[in-house]
Amino acid sequence: MTPLRLPAGKFRVKSTEKGRLIFDPIRKKFVHLTPEEWVRQHVVFWLLSRKRIPHSLINVEKQLVIAGTKKRYDIIIFNTDGTIYGLIECKAPQIKVDQTVFDQIARYNLALESQYLMVTNGLEHYFCTMDYEQQRYQFIEDLPEWA
Repeated sequence: MTPLRLPAGKFRVKSTEKGRLIFDPIRKKFVHLTPEEWVRQHVVFWLLSRKRIPHSLINVEKQLVIAGTKKRYDIIIFNTDGTIYGLIECKAPQIKVDQTVFDQIARYNLALESQYLMVTNGLEHYFCTMDYEQQRYQFIEDLPEWA
């Protein structure tokens, strides 16, 4: 897999007749090791190890409904009160992070109202904080460490 600009964890990877699988510690199961999943698992490791987000507050690949359409987000970080701290969109390393990716996460965030947004392809990372009064996002250097 492509080396990423994220800390590398000790990932559990295995080969089966269905292909290569990687263990997701959040979903507690092996999932297909696609380029996007490679990025997602690096982000999960980064959240747990570097940002010190509690395991119990991270949710991976769940369905949400936006304007009657079913979508799947990559990663959500909850606050302890159940509100959403962070919404993260992961793309495969070969996918360019462009306006369409920001539009996608913005659509998801209309329903979720996250405090922070992150978009990454494992090589480029963009972080935003939301200003709901002005209805815009502001780029920031990094996600703050969990308090």
